[in-house]
Amino acid sequence: MSAYVSRFTLSVLALALAGCSVGPDYQAPHAKTPGAFSDINQPRNNPADSIALASQPDPQWWKSFKDPQLDSLIDRAIAGNISLQQAVLRIAGAREQVTQAQGAWLPSVNASAQMTRQQLGLKGELKSTGIQDKLEDISPEAASAVDSATGPVNVYQGGFDASWELDLFGGTRRSVEMAKAQTQSSVESRNDALVSLEAEVARTYLQLRGAQTVLATIQTQIDVAQQTMDLTQSRSQHGLAPQVDVENARAQLGSLRAQLPQYQAQERQAMNGLAVLLGQIPGSLDGELTQVKPLPAIPAMVSVGIPSELARRRPDVRKAEADLHSATANIGVSVAQMFPSISLSGQLGLRNTDSGYLTDWSSHFFSFGPQVSLPIFQGGRLVSSVRLSRAQQANAVLNYRQTVLTALQDVDNALVSYRTDQDRVNGLEYSASALQTSFDLATDGYKKGLVSFINVLDAQRQLAQALQQSAEAKVQTSTDLVSLYKSLGGGWEPYQDVKLPTYHVFGPAETVDNP
Repeated sequence: MSAYVSRFTLSVLALALAGCSVGPDYQAPHAKTPGAFSDINQPRNNPADSIALASQPDPQWWKSFKDPQLDSLIDRAIAGNISLQQAVLRIAGAREQVTQAQGAWLPSVNASAQMTRQQLGLKGELKSTGIQDKLEDISPEAASAVDSATGPVNVYQGGFDASWELDLFGGTRRSVEMAKAQTQSSVESRNDALVSLEAEVARTYLQLRGAQTVLATIQTQIDVAQQTMDLTQSRSQHGLAPQVDVENARAQLGSLRAQLPQYQAQERQAMNGLAVLLGQIPGSLDGELTQVKPLPAIPAMVSVGIPSELARRRPDVRKAEADLHSATANIGVSVAQMFPSISLSGQLGLRNTDSGYLTDWSSHFFSFGPQVSLPIFQGGRLVSSVRLSRAQQANAVLNYRQTVLTALQDVDNALVSYRTDQDRVNGLEYSASALQTSFDLATDGYKKGLVSFINVLDAQRQLAQALQQSAEAKVQTSTDLVSLYKSLGGGWEPYQDVKLPTYHVFGPAETVDNP
């Protein structure tokens, strides 16, 4: 019998080593992309505008603004942002799921020890068969011995038991494959969060400097309006202008001053937003950011790469591919459940009614043998599971295609916004230059009594509006560039080996390795 078991075991092991994995093997999808982004070859109205090139984009794209303070803010945000730390912890959890799936490849061994007091009821069986009465008739001593042997006893037992389910049809291998793909999906989610964080810090910083720039522009116009009002008051005092001109000038000055709170609020909110993005309390960066600095200039050339590289660079596309890999492996997991499962199990231990004899080898017991389980009727559950997994894979395929299309759309839309907003800036600057000349001429003519004060006020109003719109358009163009860089998906590559701190409510801070 033992020889038969040994031969059977060796045969099963050979099958396990040569076993195949059921279900389809994963093949990386090929993203259909054009040769170039559709807007990259559109003509520029101004040769001095920043242009997009098909060269490889810089992973640290924010350095193109050449602002050391922005560089510092992004570095600190990567180290301290709480949402990013949560994404890293999700990766750690996914890695543990891989370890759990791989554990199914190995045997499970358990140790146990117990003491039980039991009554087997043998004396009742002896009485029911008449054996007990015969023993009493034959020998009272024998009957007494039987009474002693059939009474309650303490049983001491200790030993080991092991089991090993053989992965003949690759169900475990597919489970490990699926867990690894899910881990990669978590990694790409973290990369996507990192790209979004970098873009959000840059956008908020540019909005801060933009609000300060607009405030400075409005303040300059307030100073000009104050001078205009002083001029009308002086002329009114000398009988050269009616009081209505003074009131109109005062109204113009008040209108400009009323615009300040809006941008002051934007300035404060941007400071608070940057502090939270860095994982700090609102207001903690005020001392660093209150000092007014100009809006960083946009670079003369912007590298955007080619569409075929976008699928390998955008984290959301990479995540969609990892999800497709996971869904494909899950088909193998569900198919493997329809095949027989073979496991080897065994038990070895010591048992005696006297604990002192547990070390005696004569008290040992063992059992060993294979076990085969074949699903015969499951009410359609297994077949339905396979159909469900195939439907989920088909959905993952469509999700991947849609994600690629959305990525291409994001880049082209960002290119359109970046190009057209530069045209808008050019138009507003041209208009502001003409309106400045008009205001200067109207003011000079008013001083000489050649034109009405209404002309001065109208020119001043239009000039202030054009200058404010021009400043806002420059801010919008800068944030358009940030949106373009974000749509390209770069920025995660240099930060794959950084250790991010994770904080616990109870206990000291720890660190988790970034993938």
